[in-house]
Parts: sequence; structure tokens; C-alpha cells
Amino acid sequence: MVEDRASLRKMLLHALTGEGHEVVTAGDAEGAIEALGRESFDLVLTDLKLPQASGLAVVAASRRTQPAVPVVVLTAFGTVETAVEAMKQGACDFLEKPVEVADLLELVAALVDGVAAEHEFTSPGGTRIVGGHPRLRVALRLLARVAPTESTVLLTGESGTGKELFARALHELSARRTGPFVAVNCAAIPEPLVENELFGHERGSFTGAHRRQPGRFEVAAGGTLFLDEIGDLGLAVQSKVLRALDERTFERVGGRRTLAADVRLVAATNRDLAAMVAAGEFRSDLFFRLDVFPIELPPLRERGGDVGSLARHLLARLAARQGRPAPRLTGGAVELLAAQPWPGNVRQLANLLERALILDDGPVLTAAGLRGLLGPGAEDEERRAVREALAETGGDRRAAAAVLGVSYRTLMRRVRTYELEGYPKYRSD
Repeated sequence: MVEDRASLRKMLLHALTGEGHEVVTAGDAEGAIEALGRESFDLVLTDLKLPQASGLAVVAASRRTQPAVPVVVLTAFGTVETAVEAMKQGACDFLEKPVEVADLLELVAALVDGVAAEHEFTSPGGTRIVGGHPRLRVALRLLARVAPTESTVLLTGESGTGKELFARALHELSARRTGPFVAVNCAAIPEPLVENELFGHERGSFTGAHRRQPGRFEVAAGGTLFLDEIGDLGLAVQSKVLRALDERTFERVGGRRTLAADVRLVAATNRDLAAMVAAGEFRSDLFFRLDVFPIELPPLRERGGDVGSLARHLLARLAARQGRPAPRLTGGAVELLAAQPWPGNVRQLANLLERALILDDGPVLTAAGLRGLLGPGAEDEERRAVREALAETGGDRRAAAAVLGVSYRTLMRRVRTYELEGYPKYRSD
């Protein structure tokens, strides 16, 4: 724990040791970096505002010396931009000062045990986001902070992580919630039609344009426009989107009248836009305009502790559509699901559960029943994931459990099942 104020350091030390944690303290970044090079930890908790070097130096040192160890930063109220920068550099969560001890203890317990607490976020419009993984909680906290503003938001993350769900929740938390929410998948529109789809056209502007057609910027007036997979926009259309953002105006294709772009823009991508800028595939000025407030959504494979609650939520929703009671997931079924890599993320999990509901109309879903749907390599994949986590952490079982997003007990059960007790070579502690 790194905190320069002696009184706060003493208070937090008392709270953490009272819960049975062993705590090493430092009053500045230099002392913290020295400690990180001297011994291993399960968790790093650091203030961002420190004398001499910033707390970001502690984040960087922790990621360099102990990359599997989660880092939580403490930041003064109202300085969320600094916390976002810490997230980019590898911190997994942040807490605002004055610190609520109960929130701190809950977060520390979740991170040290490697199991997410059960949480569910529901927006005023009924959009539900399920999970308590620290990185998901960070994303939700950032969402709640930016939603009441008019700032452009960029949602990043792999396909299937729930970017449209986040965009809808952001809209429902905003002052524009009574207006429309319009979603456009830029990757699904042929390039010659994208400009017309976004900005509309005038009658006679091209062959077949028999009447005026409003674009999505017009349809979304007074509300939120969500541009999914914005990295797939061509350079020519990117310039028009940039103008709509900067000047809040646009023209229809073939039109001369300038129209107001009265929308709040939320963009999303599963691509590395910064790398695309460097390659000349994405406009740098548009990237910087979109990157005002980025929110990264974690992949499901990093949220193993969330899989059980998320699967139960999805089963309830899918079963309701089929007009039947939701089956119960056994503990073994939850463990099996939590161990999967889920390259398709939440979307893939939902598809699997829908197939399970169609094929099995019983009151219980078991590991045996689900394993057949996962394919013959599911058990091999689980063993490989455990081996990789142990190798990555040098045999540190608690750190490996954190990497997999499971509890220490669950990891040890898998270690015994797959006969990995001596792999690679456990540390003496």
C-alpha cells in the first residue's frame, strides 16, 4: 500500500490488517518500487498523487516486475481523467477519495481471492449488465461518470463483449434518454452506401433516388447515435463524421442545405485505432476526437468469476423467450463454463446456452451435458489454460488463480484433476 499521508496510511493499514491481510506500506513511489523489486505481492494499492514520482510510476513498476498482480489506484474526487490514464497503463481498478472502507475491503477481497463479487447494473431504461469483475466495475463507473455529459465516448474491446449494451445503457443514463437511440454497424454496410446511410440523400441525387431519404444522423436527432465498428469506415466518410462532430453540421448526399447534427455520438471498435492511424488507415484527427473518453470492456475469458452469474442471467432471459422455467446450473457446469476461453465472448456464451435449452428440457444443466456442446477439446483447453497460467506466474498459485479469474480453491481442484501439482515448479511460499 502506497500512501504519503501518514494518517490515511495508518487508517487503511488498520482496516486491511483487521481483515487478516498482511500489508507492506510505503510513503512514496521510490519506496514502493524498491519493495516491488524485493518481494512478491497479491495486490498493489497506490495513491496517484505522491511526492516526487507519480503513482503511475508505481503502476508501471508493478506491471514490469509482477505483471499478474492486480493494481488498484486511489485518486482524488473529480480527477477521473488521471484514473483513466492509470487504467491504460495497466491498473485494474480505482477508488476515489475519501475512500469508503467497505468498498475497499470488498474490492481487495475480490481481487485477492480471484473471484468476482456478484453485481448487477440496471439502467433507468431497463438495460442490465451482469458481473462484478473489477475491470467491468471500472467500465461501469466510468460509464456512470460520463453519461450525463455530452462528451463523445469510444467503447473498445473484442467482438461480443457487450459494447452495444454499454452504449444503450449510456443513452438511458443521459439527458437524451427521451430521444431515440440509433445503432449502426459500420462493418455491415457496403462502402459505397455508408455516406448515404449516415447522412441521407436528396431526391434525384443519384440513379434510383426517387425521394428524399433521411440518414441516421437525422433519425437520431435529440438522442444518441451509436456507430459500431467505426474502424471499418472509409477515409472519405471519416472526414464527414469528423465535421459532424466538430461543427455539429452536415449535408445530405446531393444536398446544399446545411443541417444540424443534434446527436450525442458513441463509437465502438474491436480494432486498434491508434495502430490504424499509424498505418494511414484511420484519420488521426477523427481518432483524437473519438478518444475523448475511452472505455475498455474486458473479454469474458478474463472474467471467469462472472461466468456463473452471467450464465444464470442469460438462461433466465432465454428460457423466458421459450416460455419455460430457467434450468439450474450445477457447480460443475459453472466451473466448466468459467474455464473456457470464449473467443466470441458473451455472445458465444449466450449461443451455447440457447443450444443447451433447445436440446435439454430438464430442470438442471450439468457439466456433462454442456461438455458435448463445447466440443471434444473442451477438457484439453481447460488443462492448457491452467498450465499457461501456472507458467506465466512462475508457479504462484494465487497469481495463477487471479489470471484465470477463479478462486484459489477452484484452481487447486483443477491442478489435482489434471495432475499439475509439480508444474512448473512451485515457489517455496
